[in-house]
Amino acid sequence: MNYQTLTVDYDGPLGVITLNRPEKRNAISPQMMDDLLDALDAVESRPARVAILTGAGKAFCAGMDLEVLRNLSSQTPEQNLQDSRRMAQLFRHLWSFPKPLIAAVNGPALAGGCAMATLPDFTLAAPEATFGFTEVRIGFVPAIVSVFLRRRMGEAVARDLLLSARVFPAEEACALGLVREVVPADALMARARGLADTLLAHSPAGLAATKKLIIACEEQAVDRELSLAIEANAAVRSTADFREGVASFLEKRPPKWSR
Repeated sequence: MNYQTLTVDYDGPLGVITLNRPEKRNAISPQMMDDLLDALDAVESRPARVAILTGAGKAFCAGMDLEVLRNLSSQTPEQNLQDSRRMAQLFRHLWSFPKPLIAAVNGPALAGGCAMATLPDFTLAAPEATFGFTEVRIGFVPAIVSVFLRRRMGEAVARDLLLSARVFPAEEACALGLVREVVPADALMARARGLADTLLAHSPAGLAATKKLIIACEEQAVDRELSLAIEANAAVRSTADFREGVASFLEKRPPKWSR
């Protein structure tokens, strides 16, 4: 299948998905969400037993595409709900992908890109990688990712990262548990493939059953919380703070908040 925003390559039992908009720092667009969902389905349906997700160029994923951001505040409530549901579908699919999934984070992973980098089973990062859930800086709400981050990090750390919106280095991400290992950039993909080889040596049925059990223990609560998060994600787009936050970001000026 031909994809507009990514590539998918197979090496025997390994599938490698590469976000491929380097000129846009692999920013998330509606097309990328569609492509990534389709690519995950394709890898799932193939004999490939382990998958790696990485980015082309100097960034893993810089968050939402600027043109998409520019248009969000003019969308109808129903369009905003549809967008939010699509994002939730993508994040949930990354979280619940039935085969072992490794993120090889080669550069900045911000906002939605940070979610995509940290939802897989294993996250490896180059020293140059940075992380941050930066949504509140522009009046947005990191609603959907919060459902998963609280489970992975606990509420205290989630509050710190989501409310401060700070950008932090790969070493801190590793200390926090978001990243499993920091690897020199020129060895990142080799280390990801080495981890994949370790997983491939295990029982396919055992791995599949283990992931299924982990997901089953949480999926009802996750889906209930995602419903609330989708509503919050859509609703904030009609606020004055969101409009000002996006405008100030695009115009590269400090925001002038309404209160």
